[in-house]
Amino acid sequence: MNASDKTLASASPASGNLALLAAIVVFAAITPTILMTAPAVAAQLAAQWQLSPARVGVLFSVELGAMSLATLPAFHWLQRVDWRHAALLAGLLFIAANLASALAGSYPLLLALRFCSALAGGSLMILCLSSAASTATPGRVYGLWVMGQLVVGAVGLALLPALFERFGLAACYLLLAGLMGLALPLSRAFPSGSPPAEARTSAGAVHSRLRVGLGILAVLTFYISLSGVWTFIGAIAEGAGIGAGASGEVLAVATLMGIAGAACASFIGNRLPRDLMLLGGYLAMAAAILLLIGQPPLARFALAALLFKFTWTFALPFILACLADLDRSGRLMNASNLVIGGGLAIGPALAGRLIEGSGGFLPLLPIAAGLAGLSLLLALACRPR
Repeated sequence: MNASDKTLASASPASGNLALLAAIVVFAAITPTILMTAPAVAAQLAAQWQLSPARVGVLFSVELGAMSLATLPAFHWLQRVDWRHAALLAGLLFIAANLASALAGSYPLLLALRFCSALAGGSLMILCLSSAASTATPGRVYGLWVMGQLVVGAVGLALLPALFERFGLAACYLLLAGLMGLALPLSRAFPSGSPPAEARTSAGAVHSRLRVGLGILAVLTFYISLSGVWTFIGAIAEGAGIGAGASGEVLAVATLMGIAGAACASFIGNRLPRDLMLLGGYLAMAAAILLLIGQPPLARFALAALLFKFTWTFALPFILACLADLDRSGRLMNASNLVIGGGLAIGPALAGRLIEGSGGFLPLLPIAAGLAGLSLLLALACRPR
């Protein structure tokens, strides 16, 4: 049995390969930290660099765009390069770009460096997604993948304001470089590449292009729905007359509910039928969206926000596991990285136009719930029978 053949047999936590699990969770948690702590970083950029909202927005758009665009070169190197070497190279580029970001003295230079950092981070994220697809229990691994990102985001939002006050914006970039340096030895835990064709076939990974297309559309509509609602959930609270302090406390607790949702998905793994988990997660998510219609009082708003955050982090690992069932090679999970970025970009843009055109949130919320329902149907339809 060669190294590639061992990937499917040993990549599962159940078989003792905890190093691979640690690599997937740790690298996936570090790379999107800037996006996960966007409120704190954006406020510091505006205060320290005196950047306008438009320039701050462009900076974050570049981060998100570069992480998504990492998919395009990965279509070439994913099947040709040793994944361990790719992870090491991407990690070193991430460190260098963040160290340079801490020293950047101009906005154009910072923009270019953030693009390089996010491109390296996106490449690492692709390796994490693709490696998780080769495990025996991808649903469980993707649950931990989501949970790690949420935990780092929550810790970052709690710690960064104090660090910024003492050390300035450079603290964030230096911290990212340091964390990646500590994580680099885990790059050796990645498989050398995707499983060979015969292993993928025996695992039931060869399916029609129609099913693959349905799976990709399920991810896209899911992310459009959730990002459209979550981006404006604070504005929904404000429109309902809920104070900023009260809504902020609710959203802080919602972050914990998100961690709990991902943890539940990871614990369940393959223990319960995936179709049932998808059905329950999606229906609860749609119900949470519909609870926001009108001008919800604080109690209803809190219930909706907590339920929404719990359910989308609960459902997502099972959605990604459906894609993993369709292709263990990593190519489909690579494509999903681009689709996720596209959904995160389309959702707020579409929601903003709906809100602006109607002067309220009524069109947005039923449409978002409908998109969640459509995503459910697509996810169920792409499942191998």
